[in-house]
Amino acid sequence: MGNPIGTSSDDRRAPASLLLALAAVATAACSVPSGGELPEVRFEPTPPEVVSAMLDLAAVDEDDIVYDLGAGDGRIVIAAAQRGARGVGIEIEERLVQRARGEAQAAGVAERVSFVRQDLFDADIRPATVVTLYLLPEVNLALRPKLLRDLSPGARIVSHSHDMGDWPPEQTREVRDRDGKRHLLYLWTAPPRKDHPPMA
Repeated sequence: MGNPIGTSSDDRRAPASLLLALAAVATAACSVPSGGELPEVRFEPTPPEVVSAMLDLAAVDEDDIVYDLGAGDGRIVIAAAQRGARGVGIEIEERLVQRARGEAQAAGVAERVSFVRQDLFDADIRPATVVTLYLLPEVNLALRPKLLRDLSPGARIVSHSHDMGDWPPEQTREVRDRDGKRHLLYLWTAPPRKDHPPMA
């Protein structure tokens, strides 16, 4: 799906065969069985209008470090770098990692970004001030404990199309792409760790 997040094949990125061996994920508001596999997230390019709206919603500027989990062809990280930010794209498909690096070079921002071939659940996202996602509902829910655990308070999380279950977004925005298709965006801010939303 949309380029945000460790993605897989050219049809969207995939945290390929992720095994949820964590009890925390099983207790999250998610229907993924403990020990089961998450669905594959295939690369689906995020429309330019949605990329811009995601960065606007997170108020990305030159002080930010943007992590795109399932980065696909790198367009969100590249667009963030064009605003002066730094960025890291986490992508599981090597072919897409190489493509993203080439796109960054062509856009003249290669020195401000990096692309890493890695499962998004294994990625060190602690430096991020902004995390962008375009995954699947089950993957968002499974990822939620990691976001709450690893991100510093005040870091912003923007998801294209899917929410975080019973963790209500602070803002929701509707965007239309050039073909008139409707896209929903969701924004959260990582809370102080003592104030984490319950994992019902």
